[in-house]
Amino acid sequence: MKRSEINDTIKRAKLLLEAHRWSLPDWAHWSAADYEANKDLAVWLNRHQMGWDVTDFGSGDFTRRGLGLFCLRNGVQSSHDSLPYAEKLLFVGENQETPFHTHKVKLEDIINRGGGDLVLEFRQPEGVTEPIELRCDGVMVYRQPDEPLVLTPGQSVTIPRGLFHRFYAKPGTGMVLGGEVSQVNDDGADNYFLEPLGRFSAIEEDEASLHPLWNEIGTAS
Repeated sequence: MKRSEINDTIKRAKLLLEAHRWSLPDWAHWSAADYEANKDLAVWLNRHQMGWDVTDFGSGDFTRRGLGLFCLRNGVQSSHDSLPYAEKLLFVGENQETPFHTHKVKLEDIINRGGGDLVLEFRQPEGVTEPIELRCDGVMVYRQPDEPLVLTPGQSVTIPRGLFHRFYAKPGTGMVLGGEVSQVNDDGADNYFLEPLGRFSAIEEDEASLHPLWNEIGTAS
């Protein structure tokens, strides 16, 4: 993935946030030099996987398969003394797929906070034949494998552990400002894809970074 694609994704995300009157922490707007000058905070944010996150899941085609995110708060799964919850913002393009994946530890709500319609599809683990039961804002709904569940702005769904899911913005409705409220998130150890995919992208540095990603800060000695 090119750095220019990451920068463009962050710029579009900022415009979407501005349109919906969402504000980010001050450090969301920092440069790499700013993080280097505030090393203690950078290390803490890196450990908690907080900040900007852009991935194409190794697809090489971000507009078709990819996701931009910003993690606002998060604990550490390996720690018993950290926050027990996490919150993310998701920036989902029309027909831009986040591929089928599941979590063994994290229980999460996916929320449509504004913009277009968010489409989710689900699959049970191999060998499970029971109907897919979901709580959508408290209301029980049922879906067959790959049957779409469409969340309009304001709606949300609770996704049980072990249930594979993918999502994308419905074509013709615009980019989605999504949200995720969950138990502690660990993108390095608690994402399980149906396909052999990578969670993080190799980056081609074709221009300087606008804002570094969370996994790029607080790591230098």
